Amino acid sequence: MDDEVYRKLREHLDRLPAGFPATPSGVELRILRRLFQPEEAELALQLGLKLETAEAVAARAGLDPARTAERLRAMARKGLIFSIETPGRPEVFMAAQFVIGIWEYHVNDLDPELIRDMEEYIPALARSAFGTLPQLRTVPVGRSLQAGLEVMAYEQAEELVRGQQRFLVAPCICRREHRIKGEGCDRLMEACLIFGWGAEFYARNGLGRFISLEETLAILKTAEEQGLVIQPSNCREIVNICLCCGDCCQILKHLKRLPQPGRLAASAFIATLEEERCTACGTCGERCPMEAVGLREGVIALDPDRCIGCGLCVSTCPGGALRLTRRPPEAVPPLPKDMREAFVLRAMMRQKQRERSGR
Repeated sequence: MDDEVYRKLREHLDRLPAGFPATPSGVELRILRRLFQPEEAELALQLGLKLETAEAVAARAGLDPARTAERLRAMARKGLIFSIETPGRPEVFMAAQFVIGIWEYHVNDLDPELIRDMEEYIPALARSAFGTLPQLRTVPVGRSLQAGLEVMAYEQAEELVRGQQRFLVAPCICRREHRIKGEGCDRLMEACLIFGWGAEFYARNGLGRFISLEETLAILKTAEEQGLVIQPSNCREIVNICLCCGDCCQILKHLKRLPQPGRLAASAFIATLEEERCTACGTCGERCPMEAVGLREGVIALDPDRCIGCGLCVSTCPGGALRLTRRPPEAVPPLPKDMREAFVLRAMMRQKQRERSGR
């Protein structure tokens, strides 16, 4: 019975836009068993991406309303589902995708065995996302945006932040994973910026702390100084910004292993090199998370197929030899208005992917 409910939950999570594919080893079922009790898995099957009261869920599932409300609240506090609390109204609940979602909500609950299983699972999770709408996009660091380059407000991290009302910072789950293993880097640990209802959810669950606009902007400045890639939600009305490094970030690490990561990253920009201005100092190579640029036989070489448009090489080039330019429109993935539109578009792209593969 227990195995069956976890298989059903795996299928349920895989039907959500971000996916949760099966593997030959069944490692994804081990992960679910570590996170969900069987009765929690059963109740999670009743939730989709529409916010609902516990009373509505109970009525549909034929369950006791009071007991259902109690269980859903407990599951939300454990980071197994998502909820919103509004003063004067009942709490509402919805399913959480596994990534970005359930996994990140367990940043305070990691242990070596769970980390090991997740690292085994990541390649399958990443493969299933190829060909769909990326959950995150890359925007350039502020100092890489030269005069004369037309840049929209939703392509600038500082402008994205200034458009928010509530700011929260949480630990980076990728960096925490690596530190638990005794690996990784010593860069900023509080590196996940969360906004809006997500910030409220994180605060209720003790996953982060509210901060001011000024501290949020200071974190962005530190991120640029430390060579972190700025990756907000892949929509205009963002809900989060991840500040990622090539040492720990599971997305960047996976991209880096590929021969042409620049073709898969969601970015509107690409670096270009003016060789006559280059002093071959090698600073760009130290900053680039994709090894797209650096010294090759005594001269700087740039591989555009590896560039993800983060601008980290541009902002510290002493000779001004590196610049950002716009990618052609056909090379840039769609940018939805908000998360609702992103969910719909990602789900449509995954459905087409299934049809092509005959599943």
